[in-house]
Amino acid sequence: MLNWFKKKAEDYFTLIEKKTIVSAIEQAEMQTSGEIRVFVESKCNYVKAIDRAKELFDHLDMHKTEDRNAVIVYVALKDRQLAIYADEGIYEIAGSSFWENQVITMLKHFNSQDYVEGIASVVSQIGKALQTNFPYQKNDINELPNDIVFGK
Repeated sequence: MLNWFKKKAEDYFTLIEKKTIVSAIEQAEMQTSGEIRVFVESKCNYVKAIDRAKELFDHLDMHKTEDRNAVIVYVALKDRQLAIYADEGIYEIAGSSFWENQVITMLKHFNSQDYVEGIASVVSQIGKALQTNFPYQKNDINELPNDIVFGK
């Protein structure tokens, strides 16, 4: 297995910043059966960040959620690349313009060097889209961890 998941969290965010992002994930998932993951690394070795996001989505088994309603927010900080990849259950329902708008929102924040707010606000918006289409059910379980996954 490749060493994709070596945690170097201290290289990216402070403890408070990490808690802000994880809290956004937890808050979003309290209202939906959907799952959101955030993956952060320094460099993207792909021409298109969406290809890396899809690879990570598959490697993290996000395609195995019961309702196919998982979303990964991918950020390569040093390369200034980002992507949002959503499983088929939510991608089509929300529509491509929704996903494009979320990327634009993140870019606006990132251009102001406000990475944490960019990620947290997009996670919140994704949570609202998931809530609308996949509301929380009494028997829902958290299918994926809420922590940030850090790459190299």
